[in-house]
Amino acid sequence: MHFSINIPNFGDFADARTVAKVATAAEAAGWDALFVWDHVVHDKRMRRGQPFGDPWMLLTAAALATSRLRLGTLVTPVARRRPEQLARQVATLDALSGGRVVFGAGLGGPIEDEFASFGDTTDSVVLAERLDEGLELLSRYWSGETVDHDGPHYRVRQTALLPATVQRPRPPVWIAGYWPNRRPMRRAAKWDGAVPLFKSAPHGEAPSPDEVRDVAGYIAQQRGERATEPFEIVVGGVTETSTAAAQLRSLQEAGATWWDERQVQANDDYFRAEAVLRRVQAGPPSIS
Repeated sequence: MHFSINIPNFGDFADARTVAKVATAAEAAGWDALFVWDHVVHDKRMRRGQPFGDPWMLLTAAALATSRLRLGTLVTPVARRRPEQLARQVATLDALSGGRVVFGAGLGGPIEDEFASFGDTTDSVVLAERLDEGLELLSRYWSGETVDHDGPHYRVRQTALLPATVQRPRPPVWIAGYWPNRRPMRRAAKWDGAVPLFKSAPHGEAPSPDEVRDVAGYIAQQRGERATEPFEIVVGGVTETSTAAAQLRSLQEAGATWWDERQVQANDDYFRAEAVLRRVQAGPPSIS
């Protein structure tokens, strides 16, 4: 099992220097990755008056401060981005970091705040279509090939975006979605990993092994002959020291390959650097 730290891109973490400090501490303490949220306003009522940072700028600072830590977003709403711009940002970060990028993608939300605030559609069907079409375009852009595309939402005329990503054929793509909704997990099965969120386990709370086992089984079924190929299943929450080893072993046995350490949202600690740094410096949990 691999271990990551999860932080928002607002509050204290709107400052790229703070994110670099967290990344440096995470690498020194033995964590495997740092993941940053990708929001522009999140919940406007709850976030009123708070600063936000661009996730790719934050991750650039983290890349410059580290040499081993994997870096990425959990998650980027592809439907809110222009695929060609996003492809450039990810490829640039992949080059800068020496091939350490993980690309997390999803539908995004809250939809009213993040989309309607800027005059964009709130039709989840349209957003899902843009997500799927955008992902396919990103994969082609990252390859360095010349792209000619005429789809329902995007059109490209004989364009190659160079350089291609350092990672070949592209950075790993992990897809998020709420379980037990099947469609996001069917989407994830086409790519390299799944980041299932659970209606029964809010952010910061670990899911049950039974639910993880259900997700893993469903994705394996969807992958068919590819079910034996490597595939990541990312779950997370706050580890409790006294029960962490047993909890993580049971989740690993159920199919989880990554534990993403996430602060609960019941208080402000999840966007405060001091609280997060204390957890980071304590190091990843042990499953032995």
